[in-house]
Amino acid sequence: MWESKMDIYNVFELRCKTTCYFGVGAIKKISDILDNLKAQGIDNVIFVTDKIAYKVTGAWDVIEPELKAKGFKYVIYEDVSPNPTTAQINEATKLGLQNGAQAVIGIGGGSPIDTAKSVAILLEYPEKTAEELYEGLFTPEKAKPIIAINTTHGTGTEVDRFAVASILEKEYKPAIAYDCIYPLYAIDDPQLMVTLPKGQTVFTSIDAVNHVTEAATTLVASPYSVLLAKETIRLITRYLPQAIAHPDDLTARYYLLYASAIAGISFDNGMLHFTHALEHPLSAVKPDLAHGLGLAMLLPAVVKHIYIAKPEVLADIYEPIVPGLKGVPGEAEKIAAGIEKWLFNLGVTEKLEDMGFTENDVEKLTKLALETPSLGLLLSMAPIKADEKTIASIYRDSLKPISR
Repeated sequence: MWESKMDIYNVFELRCKTTCYFGVGAIKKISDILDNLKAQGIDNVIFVTDKIAYKVTGAWDVIEPELKAKGFKYVIYEDVSPNPTTAQINEATKLGLQNGAQAVIGIGGGSPIDTAKSVAILLEYPEKTAEELYEGLFTPEKAKPIIAINTTHGTGTEVDRFAVASILEKEYKPAIAYDCIYPLYAIDDPQLMVTLPKGQTVFTSIDAVNHVTEAATTLVASPYSVLLAKETIRLITRYLPQAIAHPDDLTARYYLLYASAIAGISFDNGMLHFTHALEHPLSAVKPDLAHGLGLAMLLPAVVKHIYIAKPEVLADIYEPIVPGLKGVPGEAEKIAAGIEKWLFNLGVTEKLEDMGFTENDVEKLTKLALETPSLGLLLSMAPIKADEKTIASIYRDSLKPISR
């Protein structure tokens, strides 16, 4: 249906530049990865993580003996928070420089791995700061080798060139995207995800749904990003309820993780637009807000607004959630209500008003979306004009349930 609407003269890149070891038991590949680093003359690394991820998942139980057996020197920075900050990146970089780190290994979800990517850049540019990096005041061309050991099934950052951090004093949450921060290796092992709490299980999967919704509908979308979007939503719709009911079900975790990875590849190729550009101001203003929850609160309104421009694509990829759509513009309200119902059935019933946002915040949030470094690029990829009026309307439509 949507194939006839694709611009066949749009020359696009097929990106997937990371070697990802995927499957149950993949964590054991750390031995081969360390051997590869040793062969390159690298035997001193910094681990970037949070205080829980690398231990509770069991990853460290496998990694630490390998480090000792192979004679690696290492330090651990474990103060990464959800919605990581540039201050944390600067602290981790300082620790890495003091200890002569030659490579960076991130263990965790998007926050630790994004922080690890940022540290890898700054280790090569020690005269620069994370604030300068995220405000776009210099363009990095190199970074230390990055290894990403993923412990959530949402961001896809282990297989892409993106990273995000907050500059708290400015209430900015910019994104960066550079070829030099593709991880050299990644590990996607479903065993590391069975300890994910229910909330994170749901929110990380919703992150993946948003990735593909945007990647399939940007101005640079391709058949590849649409194909990956369709499979991502199919898999998440099928396996997320199973993972919620049975957290230790490795098959469910496997397919949610696979969906997350291909979603990361999808938006690495197709880019992002509204939901991420509008969520970043939310979690910049309220740093304790889970990224996936912010996206969930915005998603129905975003799809409602962009449906007129991409009805064929959205009807196709959302078939598992809102079946029977014909792919015509008049279905915008129907698909938005259907997506909201699906989220509510997963237990995600919050809207912006429930998180303390009001009509009075719309102007500020809109301003941040338009002024935060890098978000303008995302907004320029949207399938409809991303002007002040449209952005404000999406925020307003997200304050309360659409289907009330």
